Amino acid sequence: MMKKTTLAAVMALVLLAMARSPVQADNAAPMSPPGGDYQAVSDLVALPIHIPGLGSLYVDPSTLPAGPFAAYDKTGKLVSTIYMIPLADMNAQKEFAGLGVAGSNAHSVDMYYNAGHPGVAMPHYHVVVWHIDPAGADLQ
Repeated sequence: MMKKTTLAAVMALVLLAMARSPVQADNAAPMSPPGGDYQAVSDLVALPIHIPGLGSLYVDPSTLPAGPFAAYDKTGKLVSTIYMIPLADMNAQKEFAGLGVAGSNAHSVDMYYNAGHPGVAMPHYHVVVWHIDPAGADLQ
């Protein structure tokens, strides 16, 4: 039953992200750095400036751990919005409503498990809302 509940929570989050994708976050920008309350994740925790496969990440620290994280490729173009949702929060059926979206359109959504890393140490899922075709992003 717990797996069905977790899957339902993840799917609800994806649908929320897709539904909200036409709305741009108040202080995110289509080119890096985004400004406003967003800060480079690499300035907040021990992570590189550019993470292969994800890009350069920016987040408003008050939204941690969920985000949204604005992800930029090596050319400085906004490519995705990323949410980092702890498994413990999903299992507790915590609501994630009103999450911001860094970009204006959703091309596709990827979800994958992460055992933890600096900044979000607990096991969690990355929910990546791609604003462009990921194959066209310079993320390596």
